[in-house]
Amino acid sequence: MSESHPDLKDPPRTERAVSTVKARGGMARKGNGKHPSKQSYSMCALQKRCADDFEMPEASVLSSDNSTWLVLNDIGAFTVPSDAELETKQHVVVYDSTTSSLKDKNSMALSCAKLMWEMGSKNPIKIIKGGYQEFSALYPYLRTQKIIYMPSELDAIATYPVEIIPGFLYVATFKQSQDHNIIKDLNVKGNVIVAKETDSMQVILIHLPAESRLGIDNFSPHSTILGRAEKRVNQVFTVPVEDSGNEDLYSYFSDIVAFIDDHRMPDGHTVLLSSILGISRSVTVAIAYCMWSKKLALKDAYNHVKKCKENMQPTRGFIEQLSRWEEKLFGSTVTDITEPNY
Repeated sequence: MSESHPDLKDPPRTERAVSTVKARGGMARKGNGKHPSKQSYSMCALQKRCADDFEMPEASVLSSDNSTWLVLNDIGAFTVPSDAELETKQHVVVYDSTTSSLKDKNSMALSCAKLMWEMGSKNPIKIIKGGYQEFSALYPYLRTQKIIYMPSELDAIATYPVEIIPGFLYVATFKQSQDHNIIKDLNVKGNVIVAKETDSMQVILIHLPAESRLGIDNFSPHSTILGRAEKRVNQVFTVPVEDSGNEDLYSYFSDIVAFIDDHRMPDGHTVLLSSILGISRSVTVAIAYCMWSKKLALKDAYNHVKKCKENMQPTRGFIEQLSRWEEKLFGSTVTDITEPNY
């Protein structure tokens, strides 16, 4: 991105052999059903932490593959287990306790990452910024005491929505938006559902048994909560638009960004932007909100969301509508959408 905004922190940068990243949405979690992209995005977490860390009750970060633990040999050097199969891993993530910078010369995580690269990883190595301590504070629901999983247990690991604005805005599939565990863990108070296919569906937990609602029984299409400036705001905003470039999503942009902003509270409320697959309509809305809230040109907002959600595929028609939105916000068109990137 051409500008630096406090609420739009860069997600993993894959152009580096070793990168320090802040852990964010899209991480694995225990759940029911297999995530459709699991096989192409398997994660190998290579971890090395000092002995004191093993006194913590949460032993590691939950991932969608069994983690590999590095060990120190007799001369104090890291060794890679023979079954690590680095060359087959699309994502290799390293973390220690507290590493927060690539300039930390004493970082065990950085030493491990360099070794992973030298030992044959075909993809960039990522280091979780802030290590286990910061990750577990930001995402306590992704901690686990379990180290080894059976294949059937790995198949049952699902994913969380992708974080667009840290601690506030997430892009989700419709199925994720109906998951009461996600609603609870992310403290979701608002849901923008951009999908005409859901017209006949009752939204958000209405039909769940009371014991499964986990204290969020009032989260329904007709419920309201106290939002910004003591204003009563709805919790669900439905946009009946199909995933077609001929559909008019532009006309909803102003109401959508107002709904999202009404939920921007200091106590950690979050908002989901959901569509059936979470790659086109909900992504378009995410870009529109970033443009509006951070005064970003379409190209900058697009690039930010693309880094968070690499498989996003907004239709050409939606890109053209975002270009109109850019002209409305800034008085002129800034982004050349004829470029191949769009």
